[in-house]
Amino acid sequence: MITNLVYAVLLSSLIAGLALWRGSLSYSGAAGALIVGTLIFGLGGWQWGVLLALFFISSSLLSHFKETEKRAAAEKFDKGHRRDSGQVAANGGLGAVLAILSAIFPWAGWFPLFVGVMATVTADTWATELGTLSRKPPRLITNGRIVDVGTSGGISPLGTAVSMGGGLLIGLTAGILEPDYAIWLMAVLGALGGLLGSLFDSLLGATVQQIYYCDVCQKDTERKLHKCGNQTRPLRGWSWLNNDLVNLWASLVGGGTAVLLWLLWK
Repeated sequence: MITNLVYAVLLSSLIAGLALWRGSLSYSGAAGALIVGTLIFGLGGWQWGVLLALFFISSSLLSHFKETEKRAAAEKFDKGHRRDSGQVAANGGLGAVLAILSAIFPWAGWFPLFVGVMATVTADTWATELGTLSRKPPRLITNGRIVDVGTSGGISPLGTAVSMGGGLLIGLTAGILEPDYAIWLMAVLGALGGLLGSLFDSLLGATVQQIYYCDVCQKDTERKLHKCGNQTRPLRGWSWLNNDLVNLWASLVGGGTAVLLWLLWK
């Protein structure tokens, strides 16, 4: 195990360093990625590490895809594409905890649970990065009302489709890497777990996530300090529930969905 951890540190350092240089991570994000990557690679195994890398690489590439066209929508988001430690923890922290648990308490269900978690964060990120490019305006998940692009809780056919595609990619990859699990089953776990987790993320965003309002720009946002430089005021939602915690809760739902389906199939 010590040898695995050493290799994990070296590989995670390389990936975090490249991401920092590329501008995909802040310094705190790189430190968080080093810790998360080391735990997942070192304790979960290389298959777990590949899924983490697949999420991170695909998300980083998509965050730079058509940045100019997504700039207006990005003003509503709490944080930009340069991920900090909070975002790293929200997207990979639960996976790291599962890796630790899998090393202490061996159980075949940890991997399907991890697949559901990674499928959710991948699905949600893909939906955010590509869904904002949809030609059809998004609609609020709760009542179908048309909202501005980037509004928390807004979904579109394109965003929903790509979210399922992101989860499917994680599930298919997991099934190929782990021969003990049927490829088709892991594909289903990834696609459904990722989709439901992503939709739950949107549901929280439309209902209880803390949203602010800029009186100067007359726009709602996830930011306490708007892009224009003015302080925003609380508009709706729970004061403690920011976007990072929403991502974490969604990961729990996606992971729980995947492991429940796996248990039912067994």
